[in-house]
Amino acid sequence: MTMLHSPIAPRASRAEERRQHLIEVARKLFTENGFHSTGVAQIAAASGIRVGQIYRDFSAKEDIVAAIVESDLARFLDEEGLAAALAARDADAIRDWIDRFVAFAAPDEKCRLGAEISAEAARNERIAAIQRDVDAKLSRMLGAAFEALAPGAARADRRRGLVSLILALGKGAMYRRLLICDGEMAALTARMGAVIDHEFAGLLAAEA
Repeated sequence: MTMLHSPIAPRASRAEERRQHLIEVARKLFTENGFHSTGVAQIAAASGIRVGQIYRDFSAKEDIVAAIVESDLARFLDEEGLAAALAARDADAIRDWIDRFVAFAAPDEKCRLGAEISAEAARNERIAAIQRDVDAKLSRMLGAAFEALAPGAARADRRRGLVSLILALGKGAMYRRLLICDGEMAALTARMGAVIDHEFAGLLAAEA
């Protein structure tokens, strides 16, 4: 059995390496040229992967965007870390996770790509659906974190409001980062953090 199955792992590994290479090349092209101006043929030429193979891995260009977003979220969100903190009821670890989330520290290239994807969502329903899925996931995770720190049905509306505020500030920070220098961005991030801290203090003070 071992001899029969041993060749499969290298093929699977090569397929995953090809997929990751394609995702990174597409990310670079989307960031530099925009989603709308980047075709599958350009991705094929830049990646060295045939167009037919790309369509075997991804049924459409939008699926490449979905893979990029999924990869970025996995790196950014630390779902396992939050799940462990929630399971352990570790308030400090949960708050640390929230603080990392609201740090708004995405590098410029990811801000440019995020802005490009948001712009495309205005005219492409499949991209808009990807964004809605991302927002729903972020809302669920932030909501779970805040519920663990400030439980109670009476606080539910305030928790939802705080989650919406954080997501709105994060989206605004992404666009703003493209326009201002690092020093201004650091000051803006500090002010946004102060607003969130104020709202969080109000949430904790509210009756459960």
